[in-house]
Amino acid sequence: MKANIKYWLDLSDYDFQTAKAMLISSRYLYVGFMCHQTIEKILKAYFTAVHNEIPPYSHSLSFLAKKADLYDEFTEDQKGFIDQLEPLNIEARYPLYKEKLLQSLTYEKCEELITETKIVQEWIKVKLSAK
Repeated sequence: MKANIKYWLDLSDYDFQTAKAMLISSRYLYVGFMCHQTIEKILKAYFTAVHNEIPPYSHSLSFLAKKADLYDEFTEDQKGFIDQLEPLNIEARYPLYKEKLLQSLTYEKCEELITETKIVQEWIKVKLSAK
């Protein structure tokens, strides 16, 4: 399972770097999407470490955090951030939502998403290293 944990960690790091690249290129819709992907994959790494099995096939961050027995350890701010990221995975994919979403994703908002994503990702990595 260590190879699977590394797989999810590497993907999480890659997606985070992609989120930063999307910010630089002003592709704000994909900043949010990649921040969601970053957290999704770090949660899957944590799940794999805790349960020694393949993580559930889900994009729901709260569901994955609960299945990984991590959700109750989140602060209220972290839970709020997860709730904020949750729709960025689905809504970024559908044209109906893209326009509305784009209006809310400014450069400043995306910088904030990246900062918060890094904080949560690093927090989970610390918890993971204790496993």
